Amino acid sequence: MGWLGAFRRSAEAVPAELLYRSIVSQARQPGFYAVCGVEDTPDGRWDLIAAHVVLVLRRLRRSPAETKALSQALFDLMFADMDQNLREMGVGDLAVGKRIKAMAKAFDGRLAAYDQALSDGDAEALRTALRRNLYRKMQPEETQVAMIEAYLRREAERLDSESLTPLRAGRLTFGAPPLRPMDAVDA
Repeated sequence: MGWLGAFRRSAEAVPAELLYRSIVSQARQPGFYAVCGVEDTPDGRWDLIAAHVVLVLRRLRRSPAETKALSQALFDLMFADMDQNLREMGVGDLAVGKRIKAMAKAFDGRLAAYDQALSDGDAEALRTALRRNLYRKMQPEETQVAMIEAYLRREAERLDSESLTPLRAGRLTFGAPPLRPMDAVDA
């Protein structure tokens, strides 16, 4: 990943890179697209990456004194990657900055909405936020929204109970993504 050069100077660079690679790998799992109905487009893929980054950041932010720099490095890395992806897709230099600024604002909104719904245990608020963000250009089936909601809730609970030690070292493992409609019921 060539865009990581600028981040290699800090102690958090390697763990942030490892966390981000795990996040991107998970967000590319076919079940999210084929079963859950997330659009397999740059927007859909970004929204899934953002949802997974939210899960990790909300866990890291529970211990800000220990993880503030790692949280910032992960955030910065995500947007450096988005910048590079936009450029590779042919977005001009002048437009990239505006797009990244809009994406950062959108991410902040997602972080607030998903974190609040997950912290409150409010399944309907999380489903509403998912419809508005992850499924923004489509009308998903309610079972698809329920699968993603249950998955995010399960992963948030798992991360909340996990020690910070593996995360601070860049070790992150997600559970299986929804693979069939019954996964929403099984979660």
